[in-house]
Amino acid sequence: MDGAVNARRVMIVAGEASGDLHGGRLVQSMRGIDPSLLFYGMGGNSMRQEGVERVADAADMAVVGLTEVVSKLRAILRVMRRLKASFKEARPDLVILIDYPDFNLPLARAAKKQGIPVLYYISPQVWAWRKGRIDTIRNNVDRMAVILPFEEEIYRNAGVNVSFVGHPLLDEVRTKYDRPQALKRFGLREEAVTVGILPGSRRSEVSRLLPEMLAACRIMKERISPLQFVLPFAGTLDPDFVQEIVRQFPFKVNVIRNEIYDLIAVSDVVMVASGTATLETALLETPMVIVYKVSAASYAVGRRFIRVDHIGLPNIIAGRTIVPELIQRNATGERIAAEAIELVVRRDKAREMRTALAGIRGKLGTPGASQRTARIACDMLSHHNGGG
Repeated sequence: MDGAVNARRVMIVAGEASGDLHGGRLVQSMRGIDPSLLFYGMGGNSMRQEGVERVADAADMAVVGLTEVVSKLRAILRVMRRLKASFKEARPDLVILIDYPDFNLPLARAAKKQGIPVLYYISPQVWAWRKGRIDTIRNNVDRMAVILPFEEEIYRNAGVNVSFVGHPLLDEVRTKYDRPQALKRFGLREEAVTVGILPGSRRSEVSRLLPEMLAACRIMKERISPLQFVLPFAGTLDPDFVQEIVRQFPFKVNVIRNEIYDLIAVSDVVMVASGTATLETALLETPMVIVYKVSAASYAVGRRFIRVDHIGLPNIIAGRTIVPELIQRNATGERIAAEAIELVVRRDKAREMRTALAGIRGKLGTPGASQRTARIACDMLSHHNGGG
């Protein structure tokens, strides 16, 4: 068993809950091709469960908005230094970077200087803002594996070696229970309207959005009866922190850890923080209202650079507005409630949205993104080793 002696080392870095999930799946798929591979880097529980030796925990790095980064800067730079030092110490045969561009692009540059090949999986949103990052990617990344169909052309036109691998959520988003089973499991009533609350996976995001979402629930309660509320929350969040905010409102909210897909599927309407969860909700074809709110300073900076008509992934992929977006000053309890009530009361509007959301799945490629990316990564490893 000389595999361990000659085993190839891969550094893999993800900085957020969704990146960690996709990173874990990718490691699993790569081990399916080559069981002797050794992995280390930065990630969360999914990557840890797949045996990635972690230099840092992704949960400590998750920030939203530019100004929020400042408070965590020292910790972030410390991890960055440790990972860069490992290029010389551990000499990985391949570096895999997952999204998280402000952290990962400097790592790509450092890896390139050491002659270590770099695979970037899940593109930064260069089509939305800071287009200059495409040059950084072309100069420092050997291969891009992108998950949105229109990204492939953008990179190809910029001279980057790119493959569209399909969206990894196509393999993830599925329910365990049918509707009657789910209602029973979560203690929900069939006759009541179910409202899902998805305030995001980062603490700063939840502290901004959850009070507004709960204010919307209070307004909905006055207009619609019977009504029930479910709040599935990310594994990265502290349940006490979530409950503390929920307790400030005088009605019952079922706070449930991790069974997010079944809870979205059983909801009649969902209030959802802009991000990956909007796409998960779209794939389950549940009507939704997208909410986005960062600090005033982050928003002022972002507005000057963002070049897209929409912030919600379902709208971006559809190329038109199919889901209402309430951004910054519009992200109030009153506005969220008004949009959500409309989707509950007007069945035709909800039906129309479900139909439009069903069309998104077809644009995301076919299942198997992790396997396709794993093949690219293992191909890069064999070429690297073959070449030296």
